[in-house]
Amino acid sequence: MAVEVVLLDFWASMFGMRVRIALAEKGIKYEYREEDLRNKSDLLLQMNPVHKKIPVLIHNGKPICESLIIVQYIDEVWNDKSPLLPSDPYKRAQARFWADFIDKKVYDTGRKLWSTKGEEHEAAKKEFLEILKTLEGELGEKPYFGGETFGFADVAFVTFSSWFYALETFGEFSMEAEHPKIFAWAKRCMQKESVAKTLPDQQKVYEFVLGMRKRLLGE
Repeated sequence: MAVEVVLLDFWASMFGMRVRIALAEKGIKYEYREEDLRNKSDLLLQMNPVHKKIPVLIHNGKPICESLIIVQYIDEVWNDKSPLLPSDPYKRAQARFWADFIDKKVYDTGRKLWSTKGEEHEAAKKEFLEILKTLEGELGEKPYFGGETFGFADVAFVTFSSWFYALETFGEFSMEAEHPKIFAWAKRCMQKESVAKTLPDQQKVYEFVLGMRKRLLGE
């Protein structure tokens, strides 16, 4: 019986990009279905009735939801190549900790950079730069968050790099100048085919974010 893998996703979603990178790392062929998030498909609502969000991986008819859970599932099911989580339990726990930190901190604060003004915007900028400082401290002199090889925490964070130009523009800061280790790490990750072929053009993401900002703030 042929293995059927379908991904319900949206091109600009950094969460969906995580799944695409993981599938690419494993060399898994799949059917990509772009979702209209303003008019969600019946299949999406059926496969993720709780959150009604992308991404959803459908493996032989069974749905797996939430990006980091999907990436872990992919790593466990297709475990014959390119492991994303380390075999050592402590290192595995650390990778999950930093992926969780990224999930809880980077998206919400980054969103405020382009969706707010005034004092709220300034507070978001300060918090976002502190988050980057924390991540830069964890990265240290390592080539990747997990050490010598591209892994789970890298997959969790690198997808946000496609939004860096938009976040820098609306946040009025320079990633290269203020967080050079993160900037260099992102460039290093982009040398991987799985990342380079997945991440959309930063200018295209900026224009998408600009459109959302105009609708939200009435600019």
